[in-house]
Amino acid sequence: MLSVLVATIGYILLAFVFILDKIILSKSVNKPVVYTFYSTIFLLTVFLLYPLGVQTIFGVHLFWAIFSGLTFGFGMWLMFVALKKGETSHISPFIGGVITIATYTISYFLLNEQLSNFQLLGIGILIFSSFLLSFEKSRKHNGFHIGFIWAICAGILFALSHVSAKYIYDLYPFLTGIVWTRGTTGFVGIICLFFPSVWKLFKKKGKQKKVKTIEKKYATSIIISTKVLSVIANLLIQYAIAIGSVTIVMALSGLQFALMFLFIFLLTKFVPKIFREYFTHRELIVQTIAILLVVAGYIFFVF
Repeated sequence: MLSVLVATIGYILLAFVFILDKIILSKSVNKPVVYTFYSTIFLLTVFLLYPLGVQTIFGVHLFWAIFSGLTFGFGMWLMFVALKKGETSHISPFIGGVITIATYTISYFLLNEQLSNFQLLGIGILIFSSFLLSFEKSRKHNGFHIGFIWAICAGILFALSHVSAKYIYDLYPFLTGIVWTRGTTGFVGIICLFFPSVWKLFKKKGKQKKVKTIEKKYATSIIISTKVLSVIANLLIQYAIAIGSVTIVMALSGLQFALMFLFIFLLTKFVPKIFREYFTHRELIVQTIAILLVVAGYIFFVF
């Protein structure tokens, strides 16, 4: 299935993006609203594709396109808040599980999406594995905490965004759909400008700015790299949604979180100065089982 292959490539790229997001949030940009601004404002440039054959949409279709863009942007905002409160290897898969459940529920009632029992079993395995990967015991948290509340809200917003985007993709060519459903995400960046921590970025800070620039000299390059990877990954995932099942594409996010855990474990073990998270022996066992379940669930959609 082409949609599965395209989504797989997108989620591999997103695994890198989520880790870089956490590095930036913890070491370079300590305010989620600021990183939301960086993550959304440049999506306004998507409208530059308008002369390439993008159709103009009106009425209820325009409403759902804008709705998809705004919920995606606010979903990112809440996701960054959640990542700030907890650890990436746990918060991210939890969000993925919430997105899959919410996406299937919403698409079933609004898009009348029907899946086979075989596919539902695969989705169930991937959801279960995502929540297993969410098992958290760290130096700051032991189990459920406020970060997961923000994660639930983010997951629901992402689900609403993806289902409404699928609605537009079914009615218009992909280029038209992606421009209107993701270009409007840039409006969230404009909203972020009303927050002092964002508009103060444009003020000169003299010597203080110079000190911060030296301390965080790689922040800009990391942010740019992350945003480029994020755009490519999300384009692939949105295309997969357009040509396939939105629920299946969202369920495949379990692959992303399994890879994230592997990358985070390797970084923690070999380059802890760059990135480090706390793991217990019990947690490693649970995470290993979850990864094996992700592989099993993935097989249901490939074969």
